[in-house]
Amino acid sequence: MPTTDAPVGAQQWVPPQPGSIDELKSAAAGCQGCELYAQATQTVFGRGASHAGLVFVGEQPGDVEDQRGLPFVGPAGRLLREAVDDAGIDPADVYITNAVKHFRHVLRGSRRIHETPGPAHITACRPWLLAEFSLLKPKLVVALGATAAKALFGPMFRVTRSRGRLMPWPASAERPGDFPVAEIQAMATIHPSAVLRADNRDIAYTGLVDDLKAAAAALA
Repeated sequence: MPTTDAPVGAQQWVPPQPGSIDELKSAAAGCQGCELYAQATQTVFGRGASHAGLVFVGEQPGDVEDQRGLPFVGPAGRLLREAVDDAGIDPADVYITNAVKHFRHVLRGSRRIHETPGPAHITACRPWLLAEFSLLKPKLVVALGATAAKALFGPMFRVTRSRGRLMPWPASAERPGDFPVAEIQAMATIHPSAVLRADNRDIAYTGLVDDLKAAAAALA
């Protein structure tokens, strides 16, 4: 797909009635819903408990994730695992995914530099995210960072204004069918990579853990 073409969206690659996350993951491997697939190594789908009570949604895979085919396995992923432990969340009840499933980047010499996905990429990849929610039926979804929060709550949402606050499931994230949206809560917090970039990592990390403690309390 030429980069000048408008994304066609992922819907035509999403199985109409998927029976499992593995089925979705297999189908997503062939997705060409936007131009990002052409320069990425592979589709990076979600992983974790098949009926997770808590779903973390990040922005997109990074360079390490793109190469390994798994989300949150780089430095940000290691920090997230530490924060999950410090917040008292059982990792066996967690599923981790991204709003965009391919690595968007620019080449600088031999280096691949992260580039934030645009609204068109978020929209194109949205069918995969909603399909994941429909199978997982989580109790709580936590958006990690601005891109994930906008994918869930809409383009006007600001993490800095509403982080750590439990909110009802956004109407924009509903999926047709028997998806029990009334039973789900949502929350937004900073992305672990923001902690790694912070001038004072201790303060930023404590803020992330505090938000996740609120998530743990909601699950309990």
